[in-house]
Amino acid sequence: MKLKVPVYQQIAKDVASKIVEGKYTIGEKIYARTSLATHYGVSAETARRAISLLDDMNVVESQQGSGVIIKSQEQALKFLKEFQDIETLGQIQRNIFSIIENQTKSGNMLKSYITDLVDKVKRFESVNPFIPYEILISENCIHLFKSYSELKFWNNTKATIVGVRRNGNLILSPGPSETIIPNDIIYYIGNESIQNVVRDFLYK
Repeated sequence: MKLKVPVYQQIAKDVASKIVEGKYTIGEKIYARTSLATHYGVSAETARRAISLLDDMNVVESQQGSGVIIKSQEQALKFLKEFQDIETLGQIQRNIFSIIENQTKSGNMLKSYITDLVDKVKRFESVNPFIPYEILISENCIHLFKSYSELKFWNNTKATIVGVRRNGNLILSPGPSETIIPNDIIYYIGNESIQNVVRDFLYK
């Protein structure tokens, strides 16, 4: 099994690398979300998650309607150093498999590599916050005006709602009595395959 770094993290790393190399300067405006998606050949959602990750790490500042502004070369360098940990996971994994296949190495060495693997995964997770997905509620939603208690959102999708943007205001962790209305933007977290499940639940 090969460890795979999510595409949005790879894009975030590439942008941070260009900042450190001086290809982007502080205060410079770079691709808007849609342009970034086209540039890397990914979906707008993937591009958004890449920018959100860099924004959370204070590498860039995302301004609605104004694109993405380069904010800090120092933070970009810090991000790259922390990102290196996840890239070493593949080599650690190969070392583990080599030891298992050869069966000539000591159990202590295998234990050391596994411990190193777990440690690096934990360290990367600590600097890689959950980046929520988002979905706009239109008039076609089949659950309009139902409460979140009625929706049983997690039971039906295995996704967790963390916030709702309504009329420009952000409602964090909406309560069970909150209702779903047109033009809401729902923010939720889950694995990378969850988007289709959520879309099907709300619109089919």
